[in-house]
Amino acid sequence: MTGVAGEGPDGAGYAGHDTTIESKNCESIIMTTQETIGVFDKYVIANYGRLPRVMVKGEGCWLWDVDGKKILDMFPGWAVSGIGHCHPKVVEAVRQQVGELIHIDNTFYCEPQGRLAQLLSERAFGGKVFFCNSGAEANEGALKLARLHTAKEKYKFITAEGSFHGRTFATVTATAQPKYHEGFLPLLPGFSYIPFNDVAALERAFSDEVAAVMVEPIQGEGGINVATAEFLGAIRQLCDQHGALMILDEVQTGVGRTGKWFGFQHFDVQPDIITMAKALGGGVAIGAMMATEEVAASLVPGKHASTFGGNNLACAAGVATIEAIEEGNLLQQAIEVGQYTQDKLRALKDKHPIIDHVRGIGLMIGIQLTRPGAEIVSQCLERGLRINCTHDTVIRFMPPMIATTDLIDQAIEIFDSVLSGS
Repeated sequence: MTGVAGEGPDGAGYAGHDTTIESKNCESIIMTTQETIGVFDKYVIANYGRLPRVMVKGEGCWLWDVDGKKILDMFPGWAVSGIGHCHPKVVEAVRQQVGELIHIDNTFYCEPQGRLAQLLSERAFGGKVFFCNSGAEANEGALKLARLHTAKEKYKFITAEGSFHGRTFATVTATAQPKYHEGFLPLLPGFSYIPFNDVAALERAFSDEVAAVMVEPIQGEGGINVATAEFLGAIRQLCDQHGALMILDEVQTGVGRTGKWFGFQHFDVQPDIITMAKALGGGVAIGAMMATEEVAASLVPGKHASTFGGNNLACAAGVATIEAIEEGNLLQQAIEVGQYTQDKLRALKDKHPIIDHVRGIGLMIGIQLTRPGAEIVSQCLERGLRINCTHDTVIRFMPPMIATTDLIDQAIEIFDSVLSGS
């Protein structure tokens, strides 16, 4: 197999970085695809439906598998690699930090954690930050903080149908999709579910026992459903009226994907708590919860913690991610390339009746189909394009923020060819 050269800036790789892959017969790759799958079959719990590919390298918008096949990744790492795979600024920050101090427990101070908290606070609403390792942990912390901060009789939570908030017991309960509840009943008490964007249902669900409402500004797993300004405004008003907190799950919408740092910034509303993860570390595992100063004061020593939360390595990656977004003007690129992508996808609607409509903000895009889309995703992957299907009939395009219009054209061409059956 021949090496694959770096794509450079026009191909949404990174200029000057060699992406050559060694042959599977060389020392750097010692197992074939089937050998690796065999190891997984024997030793790894089979709780994921895995694609029969062994990935060995990522660079920018591209992935390569062990057999040298090149894939254009328009759904990178389940939206984790928001600035592309192995961004050189993140790689360099991690390399430098790993040689100095990887982890120190949170009974000490460390510069990267403080610096990242400052950068996030300045780009959100001036709140204070608790660091953890994932979106589920961030949401778990938000739910606990809401209970701590509100009155003792407040123990109820309102969430929206079609939501996804995580896999812990509290967050899977908050996730108002029955398929995630199967096998785990009874769930935690106190949670009620309302249709997304239904203000009347929200009003009926409210009482003085509600501690918080948790929703996503744009539902990701639920199918790229965008909240209405009326719905978010009603949440804010009712929370203020009843002494409850407004929690926005920004795990997917946060850190620039929508063209703003956070999804709530598209609306005239300020939450009490936001959560984030996914793209925050540029590929490194990290999560965070931010609360207003008043609310944050309720999280005192002994009430909540995370051993690995805010570790030096992850926070150094987070700082580098934010710097890369700003230095590359990637918020503006997310707006422009996102609109370009949506326009190109909408142009396919007349040609392919399977497309009902396209929705989203920035680079968080859903294509509503009239029939299931799993086979479309599979065929696209065979032709070198990674996308995703959620809720059976919604194709998700969530390109990295570094994606160029040329790469979007390549992705749309493959998608079009699959829909055409050619």
